Amino acid sequence: MALADRARRGLPYGLELGGPLAERDRDEDSRRLAAESLAAGDPTGWFERLYAESATGQAIVPWDSQTPHPLLVEWHSSASGTGPGVGRRALVVGCGLGDDAEYVARFGYDTVAFDVSESAVRLAQERFPDSTVDYRAADLLDPPTEWRHAFDLVVEIMTVQALPEHLHAQAIDSVSGFVGPGGTLLVIASAREEGGPVFAPPWPLTPSEIASFASEGLVADHIEDLRDPERHRCRATFHRPAVSE
Repeated sequence: MALADRARRGLPYGLELGGPLAERDRDEDSRRLAAESLAAGDPTGWFERLYAESATGQAIVPWDSQTPHPLLVEWHSSASGTGPGVGRRALVVGCGLGDDAEYVARFGYDTVAFDVSESAVRLAQERFPDSTVDYRAADLLDPPTEWRHAFDLVVEIMTVQALPEHLHAQAIDSVSGFVGPGGTLLVIASAREEGGPVFAPPWPLTPSEIASFASEGLVADHIEDLRDPERHRCRATFHRPAVSE
């Protein structure tokens, strides 16, 4: 199985795999750049370097599957999805190269998608030149103030877990704060038990971290613990009560 697919689906990868590979290790570049960035005290700088180097063929973005996340598609296709988004605003957190954002926009949402990497934003715009998505460079740890309580749907897929553990609480607060009255938050993440081992990056979320998205006035709707022999993931939804509730 390609390592890009393992990362996208929440399977263990990186230092946990070990052993020789018959093909180039698609996670090698992200591990190298993350280690250098963290050693320099910059927990997010490696994303820009990774996307910038990918544009010149010097690096591979391991989670780039060029398709929307399957757990997002499944959620929206089910009765749990939010249905048509015409007249409603959506925000996609850590949008990368844009596949999830384009999927959300397909349902009529006025969609904003952001990434800390300016190169990722530029590459997404180049991939989808006729897109209606408003792609922006922004920092989850210091987001624009006008985004607070501003969106009807917020989609967070495996972004918080890409940050070191000591930044999870701050990032989770930011994500929860984007959801407006009557709005929905969808969280998809690799998961682990409380105190479980970490083979970082990423830093999978614990049950208490997932539950903590129910902050800033949000209420948990449904938290799914998804497991099979090779992977452990979580899909959770939260909502902010409407003013009239």
